[in-house]
Amino acid sequence: MSVEKFRNRSRRFALAAVFGVIIFVSKLVIPMPLDKALVIVQALFLALGSLLLGPLGATFVSTVGGLLTAIWRAPFAPFTLAFAILYGVLTDALVFAFKAKTSTDVRTWRLIVAVTVATTVVGLASYYVTAHVLTLLPRNPILELAIIIAGVANGLAGGYLAATIWRKALRHIVWA
Repeated sequence: MSVEKFRNRSRRFALAAVFGVIIFVSKLVIPMPLDKALVIVQALFLALGSLLLGPLGATFVSTVGGLLTAIWRAPFAPFTLAFAILYGVLTDALVFAFKAKTSTDVRTWRLIVAVTVATTVVGLASYYVTAHVLTLLPRNPILELAIIIAGVANGLAGGYLAATIWRKALRHIVWA
């Protein structure tokens, strides 16, 4: 392995670790269950991970954040990690499917849609498992609507912020 490849891999790993730690810290600062509704930090850093780190960048970031959160919230560790990884994989897949990143730029609306859909789907899936499969929460149509609204709002904001940060500061950084 050449020195340059090693540096690029090290940078990618370090950046994914930093992004994952930021996601974890945001979960510590915001009390449960409010942290489930305010996922803008996750949406932002998963989108940036996908843009900066290339294929599976968001997956790598979400795995780091999910592992740290799972350690912190041990009783729900399998679900925490599973949904974190699902969020990263879905973000990567949708950014790719919607062709949100070109070789030189980011298509803002496509990125916003990809992040919004990923955020909403994972929010609904985690609610479904918690309320319907495990019956840890009673079914609540108002809560279901709130999750959809929060998912859409956080996804829109996270995708928009990621595109803006990309354009203003990060577009010239390529490690993938």
